[in-house]
Amino acid sequence: MGRELRRLLITPERIAALAAGDPGQALLALEPQERHYLERVLRYRPGDRLALVDGVGGLWTAVLDPERSLRLEQAPAEPLLREEPPWPPLELAMAVPRREADLVWRMATELGADRLQPLLAERGAPGERCPLERWQGIVREATEQCERLWHPVLATPQPAGAWLSRPSPGIALLATTRREGLPLCSQRLRELLDGAGEGASDTEPAAGLRLAIGPEGGWSPQEEERAEAAGWEPVSLGPTILRTATAAVAGLALLADWRALRSASCRPPSP
Repeated sequence: MGRELRRLLITPERIAALAAGDPGQALLALEPQERHYLERVLRYRPGDRLALVDGVGGLWTAVLDPERSLRLEQAPAEPLLREEPPWPPLELAMAVPRREADLVWRMATELGADRLQPLLAERGAPGERCPLERWQGIVREATEQCERLWHPVLATPQPAGAWLSRPSPGIALLATTRREGLPLCSQRLRELLDGAGEGASDTEPAAGLRLAIGPEGGWSPQEEERAEAAGWEPVSLGPTILRTATAAVAGLALLADWRALRSASCRPPSP
């Protein structure tokens, strides 16, 4: 399949419904917004091909038929490509900023975040600035555009203090500022990578890696105390004070690079 094929993200339940039906009639009915996107935005016509992804690792090719349905070119239970989930999972938790949240969720999807957690921090934007439905659309479009097969989870916004106080498996890094002696986030990630490369136990990072980014006013003392009591490790993203959006994208880029290097270092040697 050529990479030039446009992608359309559908729910795995719709593929499952096709698999349960007649295998010779693998026709996927288009929803109104999908039909508008294909016919009005992309100017697709009957006979044009595209790729379908289910957001959980599967990819099929399909053809737009004269009845404005999509005819799969592979059996629903036998995708053209099946990809395992990215491992270990990466999570970005971000205090919702007063602006640029849309941009962060888009970039985080492109960078490979597996879970996105909006937080309502004491010094952040109020809860009414959380248009979850619009954010879900942004994440969906970014998943299609960047050719991911796994659709990231965008969670419901949560109060930062309560969410950070929950014990969590894996490595949890709390980006913060104005504290002496903090390790750099990149330094902490190198330590994790070196440990995995030497064959040391990697149980903690294997359970996932989480990064929490605070509001532009900084975490409150109470939020930091509750997070550290739950096992979050405070780290620095550098000597300058970054905007929330800048910090989120810069920090997640470090995590994505760490995962790529870790995958390479853990890959078995070629025969």
